Amino acid sequence: MEPLLEVKNLKLQNQSVTIDKLKLFSFFILFLFSCQPVIKVKTIDMNWATFDLDLPNGIEVFQGINKYIPLKAWVAIIDLENINITAKILSSNDVDGVETPSSFLDNNNAIVVLNGGYFITDNRSAKHVGLLKTSGILREPASPSLIKEDLRYYISRGAFGLKENGSPDIAWASTYNDSIFEWDRPIANRPGYPNKLISNKSRKHWNVNGALHAGPVLISDGEIDITVEEEVFFNTPIAGVQPRSAVGYTKENKLILMVVDGRQPDSRGVYLEELAIMLKYFNCHEAVNLDGGRSSAIVADTRLLNRPSGLTSQREVMSAIGIFYKKV
Repeated sequence: MEPLLEVKNLKLQNQSVTIDKLKLFSFFILFLFSCQPVIKVKTIDMNWATFDLDLPNGIEVFQGINKYIPLKAWVAIIDLENINITAKILSSNDVDGVETPSSFLDNNNAIVVLNGGYFITDNRSAKHVGLLKTSGILREPASPSLIKEDLRYYISRGAFGLKENGSPDIAWASTYNDSIFEWDRPIANRPGYPNKLISNKSRKHWNVNGALHAGPVLISDGEIDITVEEEVFFNTPIAGVQPRSAVGYTKENKLILMVVDGRQPDSRGVYLEELAIMLKYFNCHEAVNLDGGRSSAIVADTRLLNRPSGLTSQREVMSAIGIFYKKV
């Protein structure tokens, strides 16, 4: 081997060793970070600032950063009083039933897209976990019950819906045949004690053109009201610190779409209680938790704003909330 080639190869080898060391160091830091106890906080100052995007009037996006917790989050505020702006529940039209939020945005000519409800998938197709209704068509009914630790729990989980006039609503919902019902309160389950006295008197028809199940509910009637146990999310990762997506609305008919990054050194993710605090800051009258983890993603102005679990790629999801602007 010629001396010049030897020097080049030596440099390449050293560079490769350096990269491997950096990767190992990064993994070690992330490992240490993940092993530290996560303290739940009661106040969160996110220093919200306008995020520079080319969006029409009535749609604003803010980024929030807290270096001490640490957290990074994005929120889109949608003025549904603006006659040019509409929101829709979307479901994937792909063969496998899932697609990325960016694909939802491009395929539907939306201007903002947030990932939606929970789903499970195999090698062939996806199945939505609970209610999914789009464009007036019931794609998936709600699951009436589930088995947890050998006990059957009847459930009415939190759902986000859009009425015929386009206004948002959040309810504890269930389905019967093709009808959707809402409950004044979720079925009163507790860990190890499923509610066996279920009365249908407290339910009523929920007239929505589109809806998706997720949960749990975070805010009800303007107050933080996290129904983890009633909706049977106890003893699951959903109750812990996670990357999050959520949707809420104000009394002034403003839709609030929020994403909080997690599993990163500069953004640990949040508990449900912390997510509710952040949503309360924007005066949400009602709010509900959506699918989180790698699914948490918000796309606006053709850009992925956050980093799902620290990555720049997007997980394919089954449902989404899309925001549309009709140019006059």
